Amino acid sequence: MSEPDLRAQIKEMLVKNLMLQVTPEQIGDDLPLFGPDGLGLDSIDALELVVSMEKTFAVGVPSSDVAGKALRTVNTIHDYILEKRGAAA
Repeated sequence: MSEPDLRAQIKEMLVKNLMLQVTPEQIGDDLPLFGPDGLGLDSIDALELVVSMEKTFAVGVPSSDVAGKALRTVNTIHDYILEKRGAAA
């Protein structure tokens, strides 16, 4: 899977599973997912995002420390998925 395709899949997963009021195209690769300066996701959304990642990409997030680093932007999720897939291969 090429990198742009993976980013698009991540954005579609975010919009669909978190029922966001934006389109995947409106989510920038470096847009913060949490907090007032980005999409404004909260801790409940973070849990839903972790579950969605496990279902969609078969990649788990083992701790809140890892989640804090991996779930910042579409790019950080993208890099985390590739890293985990690389480690599993």
